[in-house]
Amino acid sequence: MKTLLPEAVLFDLDGTLLDTAPDFHYVINLLLAEQSHPSVSYEFIRGYVSNGARAMVSAAFQTNEQADDFEFLHQRMLELYLQHLNIKTKPFAGIPELLRWLEENTIPWGVVTNKPERYTTPVMRSVNLQPAAATVICPDHVKEKKPHPEALFLACNQLGITPERTVYIGDHRRDIEAGLNAGMQTIAVSYGYLDEGEDITHWNSHFQADHASEIRPILETLYRHN
Repeated sequence: MKTLLPEAVLFDLDGTLLDTAPDFHYVINLLLAEQSHPSVSYEFIRGYVSNGARAMVSAAFQTNEQADDFEFLHQRMLELYLQHLNIKTKPFAGIPELLRWLEENTIPWGVVTNKPERYTTPVMRSVNLQPAAATVICPDHVKEKKPHPEALFLACNQLGITPERTVYIGDHRRDIEAGLNAGMQTIAVSYGYLDEGEDITHWNSHFQADHASEIRPILETLYRHN
């Protein structure tokens, strides 16, 4: 009898499921223009997306969080992002096909992200992925952020599935650490927003993928026969 070892698949959001960097690039340059600063390239800002808004502001303005105007810049960037978070954001190539395969095999999927709910919900609504996510966990829903496993445990609880039979996929070391801390199978992806010089093979994930189309074959290797 064939059973599935992965009874659920969970994704990080930015840089794993969705390509949100183009909208962050647009917003950062809006903010730079407001402050009479020169624009930055897409390639420059892309490498900071997974580290969050504070990292993007610090990099774009060549400043740090101790600067007098940092909190203003940070909050203004978040305001602008809320207004422009669905201009160019889309799933990475290969993700729609992967989600259809999961549906065909009755494997629910979900999102566990460090992106706050006020941004995650409208982004997910805008891209309208089908089948829809069975669970979406944001930092608003837990006490501890990744790499703590609390959010992953909550997702599994909502799905009624054990962590040991769940796969977590992410483009940042903290994603893999969170998955390992939860006792899950992990897939590190290199197509996301890696820091310069980052090597995903050093993250101790169970598997690695350079393109979203490589995830399905990995999941298929987790089939087992009883």
